[in-house]
Amino acid sequence: MQASQIEIVPFGPDHLEAAVALSRQAGWPHRTEDWQLALALSDGMVAVEDGRVVGTVLVTPYKRDCATINMVIVDETMRGRGLGRKLMDAALLIAGDRPLRLVATTAGLPLYQKLGFHETGTVAQHQGLAGDIAASAETQAATDADLPAIVALDRLAFGADREGLLSYFAGIGAFDVIRRDGHVSGFACLRPFGRGEVIGPVVAADLGQARKLIEHFIARRPGRFLRVDTTAETGLSPWLVEQGLAHVGGGITMKKPLVRDTADPTATTFALASQALG
Repeated sequence: MQASQIEIVPFGPDHLEAAVALSRQAGWPHRTEDWQLALALSDGMVAVEDGRVVGTVLVTPYKRDCATINMVIVDETMRGRGLGRKLMDAALLIAGDRPLRLVATTAGLPLYQKLGFHETGTVAQHQGLAGDIAASAETQAATDADLPAIVALDRLAFGADREGLLSYFAGIGAFDVIRRDGHVSGFACLRPFGRGEVIGPVVAADLGQARKLIEHFIARRPGRFLRVDTTAETGLSPWLVEQGLAHVGGGITMKKPLVRDTADPTATTFALASQALG
């Protein structure tokens, strides 16, 4: 019997239905719309065996600053055959000489380490039905005119220009801001995702400001399903649990190569992790 051949081919719109099925198999909440968003902002590859999509990977570039690797999924029937490595090799070619970031599962960690990625921290995913709280009087809905300031703040905190991503989020979701001396000093985003909505990214000067920005959206979604991704360093996790958003898992943040940190030390970032687009 002739062995089947696996092809690594460019990810196109005709692969979306199969990609949704793969993410559901992996226990991920992505809808077709979430995959469409990710593909609109990314380049990617799929592994195809006998006409069936058995693996995916996406690379999301942020101009020349860096790129994130997302949606690395291998069909459970194909694991242990080196397919993850083939998909990652294809992703590295797409990314070129950009510094890379991703969020790894424990299972994927050994492969990424072999490819030169280094651990930089952890992500804590919180989700659940939002509690009934009051919004801070300091926050307000952002306007279209605020987007350049939001992009600039995010660039300082994230260390890369994510104008395309944030513009896309503005089209499907909403931003709130805090102003100091007439200028935007912090922001948060709310957008549809998975079972409900996700709050993030959030960029704030301190923990108190971050809580107020998140409260703005929780207060407008009592009893609704929300998700927030954060890190242990922010100190947000206990407070998020109090708001009804339980800690349900997370991942390991990684970079390749180790890049000089360009983030503003006065800003705290609570960004969507590699699941960023997910």
